Amino acid sequence: MTADLKEIGYRGVMLAYAKEIVIEKGSPIGDREHDEATDVEEWKKGTLETIRLAHGDDFAALKFSGAGHSVLRQLVEASAPSAIMDQATTEVCDYASSRGVRLLFDAEQYAMQEGIDQWTVDLQRKYNRNGSAVVYTTYQAYLRSTPATLARHLAIALREGFTLGVKLVRGAYLASDPRHLIWATKEETDRAYDGIAESLMRKQWNDVLEQPGDPAEERPSKLPTVDLVLASHNQESVRKAISIRQEQSRTGEQPIRLAYGQLMGMADEVGCELIMSGQGTYGNEKPSVTERTPVYKYVVWGTVQECLAYLVRRAEENRDAMGRTKESRNALGKELRRRLLRY
Repeated sequence: MTADLKEIGYRGVMLAYAKEIVIEKGSPIGDREHDEATDVEEWKKGTLETIRLAHGDDFAALKFSGAGHSVLRQLVEASAPSAIMDQATTEVCDYASSRGVRLLFDAEQYAMQEGIDQWTVDLQRKYNRNGSAVVYTTYQAYLRSTPATLARHLAIALREGFTLGVKLVRGAYLASDPRHLIWATKEETDRAYDGIAESLMRKQWNDVLEQPGDPAEERPSKLPTVDLVLASHNQESVRKAISIRQEQSRTGEQPIRLAYGQLMGMADEVGCELIMSGQGTYGNEKPSVTERTPVYKYVVWGTVQECLAYLVRRAEENRDAMGRTKESRNALGKELRRRLLRY
């Protein structure tokens, strides 16, 4: 599969282990009988297998909640990981680092997110020390708190001298996250996503991603080194990113390390447009060495039971798929005309 994707221009895959726990509304957290050692061991084995299946320069994606109800409770309480979980996570990160595979720790439900942020930033302190990121934290632009959270993490990375790995998504838990925590409109979410992406790509604070701290005190004037994954099916967001990269290519500005991702089987026209932008076939731009576009497909694996929660959430998240189907049809027609007119 990876070879087939690479043949048409994709850089590789973001291979995701589907095992996770989704908190149901009204259900107690972490109240089930469980054996933490067994749960964590199963999660670790599946995650190590994910990394083994990935190739160098691929990503492996994973969810902490897949390690069981005891770990779920630790995340909700935003406590430090248990010794068992800490050892398992260290083994996972060491193995990924040795294979050149980058780790995307996915965002989860808001109840767990503070704990996930704490754990992943601690991992970034340890593993993102050589000018590039091994560990990435996922930030959901639909949450009102995301710009401030990311700004704090950027300030920590700048102060402590490590690369911040950022995976930016719009958000995947609309059905379960408290509504008041989410932007009121899609337009506000779009503004947050695009503003954060532009700030990171241009290495400048802006009116969306603002400098953290008290305005009366000295605040960080620059951003740390950032490695960014833009995960988006939104064509306008992707085109804005392409425009910024092409501008930087023209002016000789050194860009940040950037990759793009879309779910396997969705938004193929977006991924292909990105690939074309790096081959000099998008608009009138010509590619440069720094402008080659690394585009990935996000592929999920696991047992049917492990994949069910993921599939249900994708269906909920993509209720607007009919609108995108029209966009995809138009894009296919445009590409067909372009190919026919070449002859």
